[in-house]
Amino acid sequence: MRGYKIFAGSASVEFAKEICQVLDVPLAKADVKKFSDGEISVQIAESVRGRDVFIVQSTGAPSNDNLMELLIMTDALKRSSAQSITAVVPYYGYARQDRKAAPRVPITAKLVANLYETAGIDRVVTIDLHAGQIQGFFDIPVDNLYGSVTFEHYIKSKNLKNPIIASPDIGGVARARYFAKRMGLEMVIVDKRREKANEAEVMGIIGNVEGYDVIMIDDMVDTAGTMVKAATALKNKGATSVMACATHGVLSGKAYENLDHGELDELIITNTLDTKEHKKIKVLTVAPLFAEVIRRVYHNESVNSLFA
Repeated sequence: MRGYKIFAGSASVEFAKEICQVLDVPLAKADVKKFSDGEISVQIAESVRGRDVFIVQSTGAPSNDNLMELLIMTDALKRSSAQSITAVVPYYGYARQDRKAAPRVPITAKLVANLYETAGIDRVVTIDLHAGQIQGFFDIPVDNLYGSVTFEHYIKSKNLKNPIIASPDIGGVARARYFAKRMGLEMVIVDKRREKANEAEVMGIIGNVEGYDVIMIDDMVDTAGTMVKAATALKNKGATSVMACATHGVLSGKAYENLDHGELDELIITNTLDTKEHKKIKVLTVAPLFAEVIRRVYHNESVNSLFA
């Protein structure tokens, strides 16, 4: 085999180190700096000629800087004669704008996909895309992993008396249904109407939650407004407890304040993004999952069998 190397963008250094520790390989060296005007400078500090290269970089806040750093690092590796370049993107930024929901708006998830391919990326590995159809925006292979595997073990360890799965909105029903099927549990739906961006009004609960320990499943939590209001609605309908599982802890704006004053008992997220510690937040690592996928991609083994 040609051999592979793993590089880290500045947004995911610790995440990449954890991957390398699992795979027992050293983290490859790249010198990433900024000019005084903010432009990003990258120099690959070791030979990658003929190697399969993996760049680990989440494109969360500051999204523009992290995205450009990924693209610039890709260009540097391509010009250094890397055999292939796989972008390992734990959090795919700009994924929420995946369709024309109003007149004269962009589809940024598609724009970003075009940028990846133009820069020279040959494959993308990510987890829990905001919408599965984003994979269709690419003309290169995309591995969209499922964070539910990690949540499943943690939830079972809680030994909840009467668990039930909930989708915090209509759009997340497919994701929640997949998780409910894996866990062998029933499912309910929180029906909400979004008045404007980052604000949600819970309208009602589809299904019975009285006496249940509710587990909400979502791909991300941003301001936590939806989660907190959904938790209130669920408890008003008789839920014993409410916990939420979200792969990506964006946690912007008043997120921590909302968690402090809301009815949500626990929020479980993964380390796809760096987050501050909080008494209600439990962070699970998905680095071992990504490490196994990198190994399988390099050896041309099945990725899907991990989630069968």
